[in-house]
Amino acid sequence: MIIIAGPCVIENDEILEEIAEALKPISQNKEVDFYFKASFDKANRTSLESYRGPGLEKGLESLAKIKQKFGYKLLTDIHETTQVQEVAKVVDVLQIPAFLCRQTDLIVEAAKSSCKLNIKKGQFMNPLDMQYSVLKAIKTRGGEEATFKQSLEYGIYLSERGSTFGYGNLVVDMRSLAIMREFAPVIFDATHAVQMPGGAKGKSGGDARFAPLLARAASAVGIDGLFSEVHTNPKNALSDGPNMLTPSELKTLLSQILEINHIIKG
Repeated sequence: MIIIAGPCVIENDEILEEIAEALKPISQNKEVDFYFKASFDKANRTSLESYRGPGLEKGLESLAKIKQKFGYKLLTDIHETTQVQEVAKVVDVLQIPAFLCRQTDLIVEAAKSSCKLNIKKGQFMNPLDMQYSVLKAIKTRGGEEATFKQSLEYGIYLSERGSTFGYGNLVVDMRSLAIMREFAPVIFDATHAVQMPGGAKGKSGGDARFAPLLARAASAVGIDGLFSEVHTNPKNALSDGPNMLTPSELKTLLSQILEINHIIKG
């Protein structure tokens, strides 16, 4: 089971290291393929006044320190083709944000790197159409078709984070997990799935209570990994606090996810 966990955005080195330290028990689980996640820039914040992060140079320095101290594999977002080369020197997985999941140039440039790719399904996307985003990456890497086998071979993953449901809300159609799993390994993004876009007066709200519920349901359907943004103090997090879990909450959830995974695999 792939586990991607970490804060939404890099706030400072002290908090980043504190969260990384708290995630050690999860990273050491022998049933887990662990990736530490944090963004150096949140380029799609609702408001101009919202905190975006330390930027490319400082953010990569912070992530490199985490890798050196903890030995974690790293995942971070990219938003522009010009970021790929520098980011790929530090991280193991390049993440294509949901709003950019159809951006051909960004996907192709990311696929030219040696990193794995995690493409997040847009809140506006038909899950079946995500095969074309996958195919852009696969063909760039020398493959021919969007199949689960080729996606796995070329290191291309998809993340489900819910679909727009009216204004300021998301809903998860569990059928999308099975649909997308026909052509790529699927990671369920439990914390973004409970986000309420623009629901907190100029920033996104959310309800973290439902993240474990949806994660357990997704696991019963069948997934290849779980994505969860975590923070040691979600109420004071500078981005996505309302839908984040604490490291201890994620540890409890992980044990449930693994148990469900054992059952469905027989």
